[in-house]
Amino acid sequence: MTRKTRLLPLLVAGLVLAGCVTETEAGGSTAGSVRVSDKAPIVIFNDDGGNVAGYIARRNQLERSGRRVEIRGYCASACTMLTTLPNACLGPKSVMAFHAPHFIGTNIPATMMIGLMGNYYRNGVLKKWNSTWSKSLKMTKISAREYVRLDPQTKLCAR
Repeated sequence: MTRKTRLLPLLVAGLVLAGCVTETEAGGSTAGSVRVSDKAPIVIFNDDGGNVAGYIARRNQLERSGRRVEIRGYCASACTMLTTLPNACLGPKSVMAFHAPHFIGTNIPATMMIGLMGNYYRNGVLKKWNSTWSKSLKMTKISAREYVRLDPQTKLCAR
């Protein structure tokens, strides 16, 4: 067995655990592949956000997984679109951070993304997004408990 062949299962397992690929994309149905428990939660930890379209694809993948998604630590920008996943919870000590979408490396607002991101918020969070947060490049941070107060449909993780 070559070194490349021995390392491939470890690489695939790491990508699946990191949420970069699904078990099916990683070849989960083929003999000898690495399997990850369908019950293990997917943990999003200290995520600064990024490309809105990329997060929409990631969100769809996480929802299809059917696994619990735990958002822990810092969740900023496009990461906050994951908070309304039906299978998600927020770590009780987590911090959510919002700002107007802008073109990376500039202060130029990406106004066409405001409504797109807003599609993933609800209740008081959506009201704050539409009235304030989507209009400023300054980061507004709120605790997980404050987030749940604004959107009672959101769950806090057990610990």
